[in-house]
Amino acid sequence: MQNTENDNGASSFLTVTKVERMRLHDTVVTHLRNLIVEGALAPGMKLNERELCETLGISRTPLREAMKVLAAEGLIEIAPNRGAFVSRMSDTEIWESFEVMSGLEAMSGELAALRITPVEIAEIKALHYAMIACRAQNDLPGYYSRNQTIHNKINEAARNSVLRQTYLSINRRLLALRFKSNFQAGKWDSAIQDHEEMIRALEARDGARLGAILRRHLLEKRDAIVRDLAGGSEAADAANASAAVA
Repeated sequence: MQNTENDNGASSFLTVTKVERMRLHDTVVTHLRNLIVEGALAPGMKLNERELCETLGISRTPLREAMKVLAAEGLIEIAPNRGAFVSRMSDTEIWESFEVMSGLEAMSGELAALRITPVEIAEIKALHYAMIACRAQNDLPGYYSRNQTIHNKINEAARNSVLRQTYLSINRRLLALRFKSNFQAGKWDSAIQDHEEMIRALEARDGARLGAILRRHLLEKRDAIVRDLAGGSEAADAANASAAVA
């Protein structure tokens, strides 16, 4: 009897330990992903393991495990003998990824309009009002989080597992760019208007209209990002030219 109790106790301990390790793993992945999305870890930046361990209060083992997950998602690149770097998308990759994403968002809207429940619509409306409150407080992370959750819930409401996995895979690589595209207040207000149109289309169960709004919304975001990146490149070239003359 004693041996049975010991076995049960050991089994319980191992189960708890495994759960705690999984929670730590998920937490580290989430923290690292947020640092990349919000620009604290910029594209092309080398990841300093010692600094990240100190910042997150963890050892190198869970950090490296999290890096492998983010590498699989395409957010970081791990180079042998060189370490890990935040991934940098080329202009062509950005353009093509947003083209595909606009189609996935449109399909999500078309299917969600047919399959979404009244409870889910109410949840999206509540998130929309919370997003407006964040806009009033100039809370960009809060605004962006609710904005993305709305898009995510529309995708979930499509009830298509293949669409879901494809959507998540591509969207992970675009999260940082989508976050950065909201730095200007005017873009916040434009997105809010688009989301209000989305909600009206959902309530009317108008899939064609919702799909068109979502496609336009993503392509306009793509165009704004491309313009911003081009402007940044021109500014950098001008600064380099001035430095060379000086």
